[in-house]
Amino acid sequence: MIRRPLAFLAILLAAACGPADDAGSAAPPQGPTQTAVFAGGCFWSVEKNFEDVPGVVSAVSGFAGGRTANPTYEQVVRGGTGHLEAVRVTFDPRRISYRQLVDRFWRTIDPTDDGGQFCDRGASYGTAVFATPAQRPAAEASRAAAAAQVRGFVTPVREAATFWPAGAEHQDFARRNPVRYGGYSRFCGRDARLRAVWGSAAG
Repeated sequence: MIRRPLAFLAILLAAACGPADDAGSAAPPQGPTQTAVFAGGCFWSVEKNFEDVPGVVSAVSGFAGGRTANPTYEQVVRGGTGHLEAVRVTFDPRRISYRQLVDRFWRTIDPTDDGGQFCDRGASYGTAVFATPAQRPAAEASRAAAAAQVRGFVTPVREAATFWPAGAEHQDFARRNPVRYGGYSRFCGRDARLRAVWGSAAG
């Protein structure tokens, strides 16, 4: 067994997907926009994967798919609410389509993992595309195309559900805390796993 220095273990514990000390705010939507909701494990990473995409106005971390109204982070990670950590992406459909966003989403997750994502384990870290009736045909077509490339694809397209934003301390986390996020991402082995699943198409 490899023994790690205590200082190293402290850094890893501090880098877990959980609350930060400083708070930020999500950019408000502008112009005629639409929204898409994705659950891809820790919402810090999903948010980061979308917020700089041309045509995306904002990416907000939160929760979807559960039974409890306005859940807190602590309630969700403790279990029992049924929510997944999720991100609501607000986008300009004149610059990027919903289908393009879904296509991108698959390549930023491991869709073969039904127990969480990377080092984040448990039901709240499950994956899904939450689609409205109008969005569902595009989401299902995108899923079929992606599933044809990856054996054991389990991430579902689910019915749209109420999205509850997380607290301000979770918003825009990777940009506000690049060192902490970088340590978390490296510890979780995200890049290596995505390359193993998607090869050069990894997002």
